[in-house]
Amino acid sequence: MIAEPDDDGRVQSVIAERGPTVLRIALGGQLRKLREKKGITREAAGDAIRGSHAKISRLELGRTGFKERDIRDLLTLYGVVEADERESFLELARQANEPGWWHRYSDLLPSWFGTYLGLEQAASKIRTYEAHLVPGLLQTPDYARAVVSLGYEDADTDRRVAMRQKRQEILFRTDPPIIWAVIDEAALHRHVGGPRVHKDQLEQLIKFAELPHVTIQVLPYSAGEHAAAGSSFSILRFTEQELPDIVYLEHLTSALYLDRRQDLALYLSVMDRLSVQAERPERSIEIIADYAAEL
Repeated sequence: MIAEPDDDGRVQSVIAERGPTVLRIALGGQLRKLREKKGITREAAGDAIRGSHAKISRLELGRTGFKERDIRDLLTLYGVVEADERESFLELARQANEPGWWHRYSDLLPSWFGTYLGLEQAASKIRTYEAHLVPGLLQTPDYARAVVSLGYEDADTDRRVAMRQKRQEILFRTDPPIIWAVIDEAALHRHVGGPRVHKDQLEQLIKFAELPHVTIQVLPYSAGEHAAAGSSFSILRFTEQELPDIVYLEHLTSALYLDRRQDLALYLSVMDRLSVQAERPERSIEIIADYAAEL
């Protein structure tokens, strides 16, 4: 967790394993509070760093990296002059500019998915509904390989699979996010990679469900029509006040990130309804085991 500045305005300690995305957004939020406390407009702040109000907006939202010169100039403008306090901000900016682990795969990643990986790394709670496949965060290597091969069949397949497996490390870190996955029964019925691969995947789901921070529910065919029919999505929640909940919708060649209040309310309502319509976690594991036993 990134704490608020204390009464002296100092930046508190951070947990770096949650990645640079959360650091950028939290630092941006702290800079915004400093600016607003001084009554300085975004336009004036932009002038101070030889930029525009749009650049200040991007910085404060954590959507771009930080230049040390810009941070120094903004701190001076906002009246932050004490050396230790300035260095705390600058050190946080340096950490925020460090590339995340997924950058080593940047040649394979569309920019919109790299953004998601940063948010996933930073999230404290991830709720997801998957209509067609096992969620990527819970896939076995062989299942992931079969999924990747649907869209790619090249020399980079091994790296694409490795990247998917690297994502799972957040499940085993010291402060893991809460994972709550609702999986449509159709995904259990669809054999991806053949019966052996599919059986291993179902058995792995059962093992993941044993983790105290992972909940898996099956939305059965008997639930009938539902509000998210055919549309997979995820909702990410963060500890930091600077980060609003985000709804992530992935398409074949792009993705949407929704954070407007009305959009969040709609998708949270849909997710809550799906969770009620889905089988209880205990019964869901029985259903998954039954499917695995048939293979």
